[in-house]
Amino acid sequence: MKKYLTATALAVCFASAAQAEGQLNLYAWSESISPTLIEKFSKANDVKVNVDGYTSNEDLLTKLQAGSSGYDIAIPSQHFLRVMIDEGLLENYGANKLKAYENIDARWRNQWWDESQEYSIPIAYGTAGFVVNTERYKGPTDSFKHFFEPGSELSGKIAMLSYPDEVIGAAQLYLGVPFCSEDQAEMKKVLDLLMAQKPAVAAYSSDNIASRLASGEVSAHFWWDGEELKARTGGSPFALAMTKEGLVGWLDSMVIPKGAPNSDNAIKFIEFMSEPENATEQMNFYAHSSPMKLVAEKVVYTKEKAPELYPEVPVAFSRTCSPAAQDLVNRVWTQLLQ
Repeated sequence: MKKYLTATALAVCFASAAQAEGQLNLYAWSESISPTLIEKFSKANDVKVNVDGYTSNEDLLTKLQAGSSGYDIAIPSQHFLRVMIDEGLLENYGANKLKAYENIDARWRNQWWDESQEYSIPIAYGTAGFVVNTERYKGPTDSFKHFFEPGSELSGKIAMLSYPDEVIGAAQLYLGVPFCSEDQAEMKKVLDLLMAQKPAVAAYSSDNIASRLASGEVSAHFWWDGEELKARTGGSPFALAMTKEGLVGWLDSMVIPKGAPNSDNAIKFIEFMSEPENATEQMNFYAHSSPMKLVAEKVVYTKEKAPELYPEVPVAFSRTCSPAAQDLVNRVWTQLLQ
């Protein structure tokens, strides 16, 4: 996690100087925002940017639900963004009136997670599936069957994420169970699949994934497209499986938490990050696809160099589930990890 201030320092800032001019408190996925852009924005606007990181949407939601977070910008994924809007946790900052809105690729405007586009401006999107170390696993990767019902070559050599979100979504894709199912029998199939896989799973962890794969501790790990891409282009023998059942999609957006102390600076930052030049720099740093208009000739991760970002298999985006459906997901995951 790259922090420009430690968590303790941030707490001091929030307690004493968060409302002073020239501050911006950013809560984002760990190591997701280009340091070059942070520095560029800070110098251009005479704003001190304090960055703190999280590793799951659940952590972000819990923080905002607790109130008075002190953050000016957060970056939830689409299904959690819908929850945050419905729970009144976000400011309506008139996103559709900003220049940033005009820079959104048309296919990503006014989606179901923010139909009026008043609460959010997207920053990145991508997929989740399983990644293999190609030096340690030579078997097929064209289906989730090889991951959820592994053969002897992967026994004890699989790792999952530490939370259910995309993992259960992938299991549902494999089984043909719809996202957000309220059918207990259907979700029992998901539980049975994951319980049968469990003896082959070495870890349920969202940390140190690259090192776990590279070291040979595991040969396959549930992961995200851009993280695999950065590792692969850095020399690691990794590959994202293009499963015929599809991949689980996500899209992250910049929002302003309710009561943000520096909302004016937050809007400046959102406008700044959405400019084509800066959106291109952000994509090149983060290695996930950008939903913004880009400077095409400056894009590093083209289809030829980064096929992970341009999947030819179906992509199903996680949905915002009803309380009943979410309860079933939670129950499946709790029973799995007991």
